[in-house]
Amino acid sequence: MKRHAITAAAVSGMLMGAAMFSSPVVAQERFITIGTGGQTGVYYVVGQSICRLVNRLEDADIKCNAPSTGGSVANINGIKSGELDMGVAQSDVQYQAYNGTGTFAGDAYPELRAVFRVHGEPLTLLARADSGIETLDDLEGKRVNIGNPGSGQRNTMEQVMEAKGWTEDTFALASQLDAAEQAAALADNNIDAMVYVVGHPNGSIQEATTTVDAKLIPLDDEAIDGLVEEYPYYSKVVIPGGLYKGNDEDVTTFGVAATFVTKESVDEDIIYETVKAVFDNFDRFKRLHPAFANLNEEDMVTQGLSAPLHPGAARYYRERGWIE
Repeated sequence: MKRHAITAAAVSGMLMGAAMFSSPVVAQERFITIGTGGQTGVYYVVGQSICRLVNRLEDADIKCNAPSTGGSVANINGIKSGELDMGVAQSDVQYQAYNGTGTFAGDAYPELRAVFRVHGEPLTLLARADSGIETLDDLEGKRVNIGNPGSGQRNTMEQVMEAKGWTEDTFALASQLDAAEQAAALADNNIDAMVYVVGHPNGSIQEATTTVDAKLIPLDDEAIDGLVEEYPYYSKVVIPGGLYKGNDEDVTTFGVAATFVTKESVDEDIIYETVKAVFDNFDRFKRLHPAFANLNEEDMVTQGLSAPLHPGAARYYRERGWIE
């Protein structure tokens, strides 16, 4: 009996060892979270599109999700706190965060890292046709949605207000609705005008212009010219006519670009695989939203980026010959 017990134990150990050595090694899944914006905006599509491509990777073992967030400033703060791994942010917000200016005055974030630029984003001013608003100056004394705190449109609108010498008291109402709420507020006559920093065509602008007579207002006065001249991340932009009901003429405004950012401490391989997922499937990515249709790979990795490139992104771009 004793000899049998020893033999059984030995056999059991051999079987367990064989099972250990014959079982495939399962790589540990890594989870990443990308900050986006309101669900009607292009930022949400950017994050969802990147996650869709990352989640298709077969060998990277990365699982990605991209929840709706408050927008540019909220995304950078989320990256800083560790709540987010990556996020979408306006080029001006990226500049301010890295350099400690504007919204981030006195609170520079030198660990911020750029990944790539995405689409152009003009500041879009849309007013009810019955509001009497024809120019930027006509916003004085009107009910204007200046954007929710933490959003890109709020950040840019505050720079416009500063350039004009305005405060919130300049308006009859300075509402702070988020992007998903403002089109309905315009249609319900709760506000006279709304501002949105967004790529075009955009669902929220389409919703507003199809439910109420509304028109895009040009932003091209001396104050705007001064902003474009002073800040390198701004440029003049034309919103083509015909994109929205009742708006057949081109409208001149100014704007920034959407950028994809992270922080220095995020694993180099994760950023490399994320970038690879986008640019190895670039044609697919460009089809995921009309705002992506004219994107150019080399422009995306060399323009509109104020923070240094993350090493994982730079490694991929060097492999492709886009940077030295």
